[in-house]
Amino acid sequence: MPTKDLHGRPLKSLRISVTDRCNLRCRYCMPEAHYTWLPRAEILNFEEVTQLARVFAGLGVDKIRLTGGEPLLRRGIPDLVQMLKEIPGIVEIALTTNGILLEEMAPHLRAAGLDRLTISLDTLDPLRFQRLTQQDKLTQTLSGIDAVLSAGFPPPKLDTVLIRGTNEDEIESLLAFAFERGLELRFIEYMDVGGATQWSWSKVVPRTEILERVAKRFGPVSPLQKTDNAPADRFTCADGKSFGIIASTTRPFCGGCDRSRLTADGKWFLCLYAPEGLDLRRPLRGGETPDQLRARIQASWSERADRGAEDRQKARTRGPLAGPADLRDNPHLEMHTRGG
Repeated sequence: MPTKDLHGRPLKSLRISVTDRCNLRCRYCMPEAHYTWLPRAEILNFEEVTQLARVFAGLGVDKIRLTGGEPLLRRGIPDLVQMLKEIPGIVEIALTTNGILLEEMAPHLRAAGLDRLTISLDTLDPLRFQRLTQQDKLTQTLSGIDAVLSAGFPPPKLDTVLIRGTNEDEIESLLAFAFERGLELRFIEYMDVGGATQWSWSKVVPRTEILERVAKRFGPVSPLQKTDNAPADRFTCADGKSFGIIASTTRPFCGGCDRSRLTADGKWFLCLYAPEGLDLRRPLRGGETPDQLRARIQASWSERADRGAEDRQKARTRGPLAGPADLRDNPHLEMHTRGG
């Protein structure tokens, strides 16, 4: 039986960041000029990641998602996938990427046993992509999507962060792009977390508006019954094609959250909005046994009571969660460190 917290939420899904580095500088994640990087000596090696993942599996985790930063920047990532696949109880290994390195990496990831991918795609306009990410790499991302399909993966999900005044005019074109390729796109409301130092309510495109726009362009939209604790609410159009919305800002889903996050240097965060995480690197490197680590993790999750997104929604005034100075002093507040 999975370990449960004070609200009865099971420990089921673990997101593992393998690096805090990224090859893009997206405005909603890394808009600042300078960043404080995690010391390389503190980054977990693959054996350490696997040791911790095995402990988490013993507490009920059955799904692992590899994230970053950009996880494909970590050398030898297919080797880690293969190591994680050998852990009893893990039924799925997924990976989230911006797709830039996928054309080369997709066959190796498939051969290693990776189950599925999610690819970030915020615009189809090359100039807008360059303005949004500070890199002229849209062609590589699109080639990466094709490479995933050619490598024999299930159709990847596409993730689009919508920001008013930036890309909300592409709701219809992005969805058409996904529909034409048999892919499911998920729109994500702009969140006030981590490095979103330019966040404001005025830039959020809410779930209600997205649904109205989709219905106007593609016809009646119907909700699909939720069968798991995934963050997206899924919908189907009249022709049966589906899409999702992750409405973390206007409709938080804390009550069903079964996710936690392990940073590349071994800090375990129970909530995306949590100010602090539990250091697992020091006890691991200090020689604690799997049973001791398991007891440490179990005790922390059993006492979990946070509902971070709901608390933020109730805030009388709301702005970015952290400012540039806070992020420089504590890089663990960053989304590209926590793994999103």
